[in-house]
Amino acid sequence: MRSGRGALDNLSGWLYAARALPALFRTLRMSTASTQNRPRPRPGVMDIEAYVPGKSHAPAGVAKVHKLSSNETPLGPSPKAVEALRQVADRLELYPDGSATKLREAIAEAHGLNAANILCTNGSDEGLALLAQTYLGAGDEAIYTEHGFLVYRIATQATGAVPVRVPEKNARADVDAILAAVTPRTRIVFLANPNNPTGTYLPHQEVRRLQAGLPPHVLLVIDAAYAEYVRRNDYEAGIELVAGSDNVVMTRTFSKIYGLAGLRIGWMYAPAHVVDALNRVRGPFNINVAAQEAGVAAMRDRAHIAAAVAHNDRWLPWVTAELERLDLEVTPSVGNFVLVHFPADGKHSAAEADNYLMERGIILRRVGAYGFPNALRATIGSEEANRALVAALAGFLKA
Repeated sequence: MRSGRGALDNLSGWLYAARALPALFRTLRMSTASTQNRPRPRPGVMDIEAYVPGKSHAPAGVAKVHKLSSNETPLGPSPKAVEALRQVADRLELYPDGSATKLREAIAEAHGLNAANILCTNGSDEGLALLAQTYLGAGDEAIYTEHGFLVYRIATQATGAVPVRVPEKNARADVDAILAAVTPRTRIVFLANPNNPTGTYLPHQEVRRLQAGLPPHVLLVIDAAYAEYVRRNDYEAGIELVAGSDNVVMTRTFSKIYGLAGLRIGWMYAPAHVVDALNRVRGPFNINVAAQEAGVAAMRDRAHIAAAVAHNDRWLPWVTAELERLDLEVTPSVGNFVLVHFPADGKHSAAEADNYLMERGIILRRVGAYGFPNALRATIGSEEANRALVAALAGFLKA
């Protein structure tokens, strides 16, 4: 009886499936038709993994929040930049200066540069995208390092070019590996120096060796977003190399030490022929008037910048030492952040630490997308935030 009943059940199942097939086919046809009858991105666009920023909010009910996920300065913007921002509120109906002349001149004055070789962008991300858009095409290749900024890969894929990831050595860019990856199709090499999220850097001799080993038609893009924080005698941001080369560009940002991340201001120092090419591609008013005025004031407030450097000089080594006292591995950093590695024993994972810290209002950055699934990146924050971070991690490791 049981075997007969089973056969009936199977037959019933087959009949039900047969009746459902026409509806299934109709659904598939409608889905295919709807896809074919709407604009579609060009091949490769939907293969891009969208950039996911660091978290900004703690769970509801947390009284005090320390956001240490985006490498923002705990000192905030220069008061002079804030005042400059207020001054433009009554003339927002006017277009900004399309050449960002005052901002370029302020940058040139501060760094001893020729303003004609400076291009201002809507954050350094726009500068990176413009470089990719201008110098890469389908089939070309762009090199970036294993733990490099995710935007390099995204900007490359957006042009139809091929991103080529090369291994690092001890979480630091490896010049020999980069040079070995160069092919006839290579057009750009992206190098973050210092790198995010590791905080490591290449000495200027190594960067110069990299440039000397590249074919002259390959553009070396040095992303020096954290240059102001570096206190090493063997470090150069890239200004000298740009000045003496035709194939080097240095990009910088106002989002870190200047505290203007919300205004999106970046800039690059580049050979005249690169600036000329990018000016033909960029939007005509890519830097808004508020950003230009606040940027000028921030660049000229040297005392505020010095205070931010002094704060980082004090608390970067303190946070590093305190975390190491907890038996956590910290990658040596020259930036305003640290990469914290959790034990491989599985008892205290980075994901569990992140959840534990979030519940206590401390927001760090998960870095699995950068190749560190069991690590978190922590910005050097205010004294209160730094002490809270260390105390919370001590509690987590004991829990």
